[in-house]
Amino acid sequence: MLKVISMLGVVVMIGALIGLYKIGVLFTAQPIAIALQLIAVGLMVWARVTFGRRSFHAAANPTAGGLVTTGPYRFIRHPIYTAACLFGWASIVVHWSLVSIAFGILLLLGALVRMICEERLVKQKYPEYVEYARVTKRMVPYLF
Repeated sequence: MLKVISMLGVVVMIGALIGLYKIGVLFTAQPIAIALQLIAVGLMVWARVTFGRRSFHAAANPTAGGLVTTGPYRFIRHPIYTAACLFGWASIVVHWSLVSIAFGILLLLGALVRMICEERLVKQKYPEYVEYARVTKRMVPYLF
């Protein structure tokens, strides 16, 4: 059931990003948004390189090869979801509206659903995840 719920989280995240694109705010010429989006892309690339050749699964599915705790995973547990949220919210901050905020909330909620499901599944495969989660925040170092 967690895998199905995690897929719903991904669908919500993708839908929110598409929604931001459709209302014309996902890509912007605002320098602060561009800078934050470049940081988000850099974080995502760093996380993918660190994670290695493991494939992305639509459903949360812990992969073989051990728990990854290096690279950006040393600072936050979910750098790819963090990058997706940062990318979307960077555009929302400079194009503030009820609709853009609603899409931003959906983006964050979808990411949270995905993270919670993934964490529960990873704990089952890697018991050491409990200690890693105790010392590493989900998305924002030292805060959350």
